[in-house]
Amino acid sequence: MREITADHLPDLARGAAVLGTGGGGDPFVGRLLAEQALKRNGPVTLLGLDEIDDGAFIVPTAFMGAPTVMLEKLPSGDEIIGAMRALEELLGRRATHTVSIEAGGLNSMSPFVAAAEAGVPLIDADGMGRAFPELQMLLPTLGGVQASPMALADERGNSVTLRTDGNAWAERLARAATVEMGCSAAVSLYALTGRQAKDHLVPGTLTLCERVGRAIREAREGHEDPVAAASGVLGGRTVFTGKIGDVRRTTTGGFARGTARLTGLDADTGSALELSFQNENLVATRDGEVVVSVPDLICVLDTDSGEPVTTETLRYGLRVSVLGVPCDPRWRTPEGLDLAGPGYFGYAHEYVPFRGAEV
Repeated sequence: MREITADHLPDLARGAAVLGTGGGGDPFVGRLLAEQALKRNGPVTLLGLDEIDDGAFIVPTAFMGAPTVMLEKLPSGDEIIGAMRALEELLGRRATHTVSIEAGGLNSMSPFVAAAEAGVPLIDADGMGRAFPELQMLLPTLGGVQASPMALADERGNSVTLRTDGNAWAERLARAATVEMGCSAAVSLYALTGRQAKDHLVPGTLTLCERVGRAIREAREGHEDPVAAASGVLGGRTVFTGKIGDVRRTTTGGFARGTARLTGLDADTGSALELSFQNENLVATRDGEVVVSVPDLICVLDTDSGEPVTTETLRYGLRVSVLGVPCDPRWRTPEGLDLAGPGYFGYAHEYVPFRGAEV
């Protein structure tokens, strides 16, 4: 158990955006929301999975929608507690804890808002070990946990509750509601017991985010390589360093979709790499050959500063390094690949597990 104050949030948000693989929302916006909530309500208690009772009632929270929209339609934070309260009312119980459903810049910060405003501890875990674009793409889904009953809330005070026939339908119906709410909304779903959380969540995610963010900051302050520092913590490796030469991005169906093309620099001069994304980076193709693919992590960092670059902030001329990081082993099972592998997103290539740094 430890107390998290506003002073911890910059490193946490930075590291969360790295694990978010380009998605999960803007880390700066998420940090500001969390800082405001902690200043109003005091520190948040962070607990490990082994510190919670099996009978705990855990209500996760997140933001859903297109991250491009959230750059202009800034969340207030009220949406998060609105969604959480709506789900509690539907289920007739108050949450004893909350947790993040994914590792992402905004979506690793928003549970701090829920924890601070509701006065409950936050669990040091998440449901993916990264970020994915669709809400059925959680490890609890592989364990048979239902996403619904669920609730959505927007900045106007609207709320919607859903009971769905499976988690794929939860994504479809919640996405439609999110589009009507302006392509971004808060969501509360996957209510878990403590036992289910221990069985199906990824432990230690927020601690890992803080370690990654701190490693980047300290490397930069020490005039060392921040990209190598992040890669070392994650057990990944750099697959390409280059300059962004072209970005094609659209916001459709509640997602930011597109591609970015990089021209190689330094040791990668003469080569090109294309990133394909749907909120998150999905596939990295170098000179026509897939080098990293979902469900493994594709993390884009500013080469000089080590700051993570989200898909909505990719822009021409930015010099970046692309990291590949192995995913949680549960995503590499046949069931995990059916849920979030390249075939689900319409890519024809076979999944080849990414090998990280040699130990």
